[in-house]
Amino acid sequence: MAVIPTLSDVAARAGVSLMTASRAINGRSGVAQETRERVLMASQALGYVANLSARGLVGGRMNILGMVVPDLASQYIGEVVAGAGEAANLLGFDLLLYTTSSDIKHERDRAVLLTNGLADGILAVLPQNPENVLGALSRSGMPVVIVDHRGAVTNLPCIAVDNYSGARMAIEHLVALGHRRIGFLEGMTGVACSLERLRGYREGLLNAGILFDSALVQCAEFRQPDGFRATTALLELPEPPTAIFAANDVSAFGAIEAIKERGLRVPHDISVLGFDDIPMSSQIHPALTTVRQPLHQMGASAVQLLASMIAGVQPVAGRIHLPTELILRASTAICQGFSFDSRLESNQGAKKRIRRSV
Repeated sequence: MAVIPTLSDVAARAGVSLMTASRAINGRSGVAQETRERVLMASQALGYVANLSARGLVGGRMNILGMVVPDLASQYIGEVVAGAGEAANLLGFDLLLYTTSSDIKHERDRAVLLTNGLADGILAVLPQNPENVLGALSRSGMPVVIVDHRGAVTNLPCIAVDNYSGARMAIEHLVALGHRRIGFLEGMTGVACSLERLRGYREGLLNAGILFDSALVQCAEFRQPDGFRATTALLELPEPPTAIFAANDVSAFGAIEAIKERGLRVPHDISVLGFDDIPMSSQIHPALTTVRQPLHQMGASAVQLLASMIAGVQPVAGRIHLPTELILRASTAICQGFSFDSRLESNQGAKKRIRRSV
């Protein structure tokens, strides 16, 4: 019978105390990076896994799903995690949540811990620079599902949304209201979802016979302060926009703040439309019209896919794109000087995809 290495064995091999070994393996603070790496190397060399995982060797499964997320500060991540947690509970799994950081070694440590037998499968919301995490996950041989692949090149199954169609839907709505000078607050440079929303913006304009004007595009990095700065720049144009489409809700909040600071009103003077439909979007004033990503469903769908993979069922499609939905609230209105005419009738097809929220 093979002898299962203990935490004491790991501590002895690494030359540290039992408590230090425990803190290093569990990712707790108070351990120097060099010491943490030495403990993890000793753990891997001995083939050590946590007691919970060792017990799982008897039955073959632990009924635990690991989930790696960049942080828990954003409502976007919170909604995805909530959906994943509820689905995991319904399927009889516990969800083990790890946050990474901007530190590359820390991200790698988290991925190594989870792929070292602490869970039956892994869900991952990728950080901005995902190479280290993806590398560890791809080499693990474990069932892995990526939530919002961010354009990363990977053969791992992914759950994402149709960002392009969502952006097209947003522009169609603003054009239907008579807007032709439509600004765009771009997200992070080079990130796939940001590029797809920009593509939807451009082709939405083209479809409406509106020429693309690069001066109306400002980078807001998905952040509220940058949304404020980018909107201020748009308002200083000789011919400012009558509507602004933001690549996410948070930068739309910055846009509304900048508009109000100029003494202008939303939506009477300028309409604002976001993307995500995080909970705060219905609570600000005016309530934000936005493109809803099914964040809760993304987390739940990822868990359902991962559970089926753990059961031995291989996914049919490598990437699953969920549909978006336009949520009408109070931040968009008819462009001043525009009257409804036959052009609105041509948008009836788009209206069928729109859900009105109060």
